[in-house]
Amino acid sequence: MKILVVQNKMGIGDMIIYLPFIDAISKKFNVPISILVKESSKADQFLKNNKIIEKIIILKQGNKLNGAEHQGFKGFFNLARELRQHNFDKIFIFNSSLRFNLIARFASIKDIHQYPLFDKKNQHIIDAPKKLLNKELSLDVQNDPEISVNEKSVLQAKSKYKINHNNKNILLGVGGSGPTKRIPAKTFIKLIHLISDVHECKFFLATGKSKEEQEILNEILNTEFKDKCIPLDHLSIYETLPIIKNCDISICNDSSFSHLSSGLGIKTIILMADTPLLYGNYSTLMHPIMPDGESTVAHDTLGKDKINPNKIFEQFKKILD
Repeated sequence: MKILVVQNKMGIGDMIIYLPFIDAISKKFNVPISILVKESSKADQFLKNNKIIEKIIILKQGNKLNGAEHQGFKGFFNLARELRQHNFDKIFIFNSSLRFNLIARFASIKDIHQYPLFDKKNQHIIDAPKKLLNKELSLDVQNDPEISVNEKSVLQAKSKYKINHNNKNILLGVGGSGPTKRIPAKTFIKLIHLISDVHECKFFLATGKSKEEQEILNEILNTEFKDKCIPLDHLSIYETLPIIKNCDISICNDSSFSHLSSGLGIKTIILMADTPLLYGNYSTLMHPIMPDGESTVAHDTLGKDKINPNKIFEQFKKILD
C-alpha cells in the first residue's frame, strides 16, 4: 500500500506539528508515508532519518512563486501527472481545498481522506487533523512529535564541538522569523550571566543570516561570555540536529529551533512574544514563558521587551533539578 499525506502549510513548526498524525497513519497501515510539502517547510532537512517517511515531494506553488511548476491551471495538471506516477492508493489531505481533492482524483487516487471541503474558517492546526483521523481511522492521536537523527552524527558532533556532559550544554535560539518574535540580545545576555553563575556551560547560538538576527548574535558574542558561545549560523538545519541532540536543554524564541529541539526530545523553554500559545505548548517537552503582565499570548501581543530573564532562569532550574 502506498499512502500520501498533503501538508501545505509553510513553516518548519507547522510541519513538525503534523508529525504525530503522519506517524499514526504509518502505524495504522504498517507502511512508511510519502508527504507533499512546500520547500519552505524544510522537511528534506530534518526528516531525512525518519523511518516513517518514504518520499518527500516538494509542492512548487505559493504566492511568491509565479509561474512555478504546480501553480495555476497548468500546475494543477502537472501535479496530478506527477502524483499519478507514484501510484498512491490512499491520500490524507490536511486542508479543506477543493483543488487538492480534484488533483487526487485526476491522479487516480481512489481513497481520499480530507478535512470538510470549504471549511477553512477558524480551523485549528491540531484539532482538525485529530478530528479527521478519529473520524476516518478511529485513531486518538496524543503523542509528541519526534524527529530522528543519526546516532553516529550525534557522536561526531560531541567530539567535534568538545561537548562535555559533565557541564551544561544549552541551545539558545536567539533568531526568529520576524521582528516581533526576536527577543532582545540583552535578555539573553542577562540569562547567560545568571546560568553561568551556577553552572559550567557551553551555549550554542542558533540564528539565521538576516541582518537583524546577526546583530543579536554579534551583540551576544561581544560580551565576556564569548568563549562560552558557539554560533551555528553557518550550518544547515540538517547539520545542527546532532548538535541540538547533545544539549541538555533548549531556550528559544518562538522559532524553528524551538520546534526542532522539542522534536529531538530536548526539554525546551519557549519565549512567547507574539504568536498563539498553541505553537509553544503542543508538546509535553515545551515550557512557554509569557511576557510579564500577560497570562497568554497571541498575534499582536508584542511582548518581546517584556520577557523576563529571571523568569526564564527559574524555569531553567525547575527543569534541570
